[in-house]
Amino acid sequence: MMSASADEALRSLPANRMVRLERSLWQAPWMQTAAGLVSLMAFLPVGFIVWVAWQTGGEGSASRSFRPRVGELLWNTVLLLFFAVPASMVLAVALAWLTERSDLPCARIWAWLCVAPLAVPAFVHSYAWVTLIPGFEGPFAGVLISVLAYFPFLYLPVAAMLRRLDPALEDAAASLGFSSRRIFLRVVLPQLRLALCGGALLVGLHLLAEYGLYVFVRYDTFTTAIVDQFQSTFNGPAATMLAGVLVACCLGLLAIEAAARGNGRYSRVGSGAPRNATRVRLGRLTIPCLLLMALTAILSLGVPLLTIGRWLLIGGSAIWHIHAIGLALAQTIVLAVLGGLLTTMMAIPMGWLSNRAPGKLQRALEGTNYIVGSLPGVVVALALVTITVRVALPLYQTMTTILLAYALMFLPRALVSLRASIAQAPVELEHAAASLGRSPARALWATTIRLAAPGAAAGMAMSSLGIMNELPATQMLAPNGTRTLAMGFWALSGELDYAAAAPYALVMVLISLPFTWLLHAQSKRMAGR
Repeated sequence: MMSASADEALRSLPANRMVRLERSLWQAPWMQTAAGLVSLMAFLPVGFIVWVAWQTGGEGSASRSFRPRVGELLWNTVLLLFFAVPASMVLAVALAWLTERSDLPCARIWAWLCVAPLAVPAFVHSYAWVTLIPGFEGPFAGVLISVLAYFPFLYLPVAAMLRRLDPALEDAAASLGFSSRRIFLRVVLPQLRLALCGGALLVGLHLLAEYGLYVFVRYDTFTTAIVDQFQSTFNGPAATMLAGVLVACCLGLLAIEAAARGNGRYSRVGSGAPRNATRVRLGRLTIPCLLLMALTAILSLGVPLLTIGRWLLIGGSAIWHIHAIGLALAQTIVLAVLGGLLTTMMAIPMGWLSNRAPGKLQRALEGTNYIVGSLPGVVVALALVTITVRVALPLYQTMTTILLAYALMFLPRALVSLRASIAQAPVELEHAAASLGRSPARALWATTIRLAAPGAAAGMAMSSLGIMNELPATQMLAPNGTRTLAMGFWALSGELDYAAAAPYALVMVLISLPFTWLLHAQSKRMAGR
């Protein structure tokens, strides 16, 4: 709440002075400059691909982009998206409806088990299945493990939306004689469209960006091909053209999601608060539904944990190299904290402009940040590797470069959370602080930034979680001697020493669980639960 002195000082300002003060704050050149610099850095990966294509020439770019290998990778990618994304949608909707709208026993426990697989990195999922079933590879393996690893990204928004829906529409449909099936298809499902489209986009982008999962199951994608091209021959143009096709796939997904989302919105109008929906009695379907929940939990969470435990028992105490694991843990935490902090700081100017000075320029700058956030880490890393080698060699494989890559990749995570928190901070507090003689920067820090601290902390936590489990960019950009938990796990599993890799996998899961719980709790809090 604004203090009395600040309130009086604000009210005492003349009207013309108030207008000038508001404009000076909302149109702060230093804030716009900072946001512009961040957006310019965010444009580097896409700009780099365009520049390489121009340098290569039309004929050279076409020869590298339109060849049988690219067609094979494109077919694999389309096949993966065609099967994995719809399967994830169906599974997520079914699980969310059971936990939120039915009288399923122990619904809260099942809800947490539907979110917990997020704590297991995708490449640990594939490690568990491949070591459990030797020879488990190919398209089916890729689709199955992708669904098990990424369906929680759809479950969370769908479950949150089901909690917020006003059941009055469903009651009205029931009064008109609609069956439960028709009510779900005609009333409930259309209201889930935004959550489904957003979640499906997130899953699709993760599938395009994933590397370790598909290496384990020997399923070639654009990401695996780019990394292989880079590591084997350091062929910049060839890898960059593959990255260009991958960027086109990402932009295609964004366009499809925008078209599917449409402009329709559902909102409740009227006084009072909506009542909680009446849970549907499952009756004889209780046992089959419990079996579905149990099977999903076993496949998505039980298999990785049991496999890790099995390899830990096989390896015994000899695989616990405390010094190496501790060093990897320390480096992972340092990179995650520094990367999360840098990402959050870079998100502040854009988050502030989104609320205080919305306009065409702001939307264009913000869109650039979201586009680069949708790109796979290998594309960002490839751009920064080539730029540093050709233009700024002293920055190649330095802490500065890897932290910049993390910031560009995970900026949307921090931006979304920070923007929502800044929106809840009254702009009048900034005006009052400025009227008391503080500079715009000090006024912003003393009021809005402090009030938005919880949202900033949540954004930093989500960015740090992504950094902990990031693999391709870390491999390509990390300074010599860097060995994170993900890198240690990957190196040992690549040598087929699955027992020695198990402790690294276990530590990654354990440090990710608190962040996953925070995400689950935040989702329930946003729904008023």
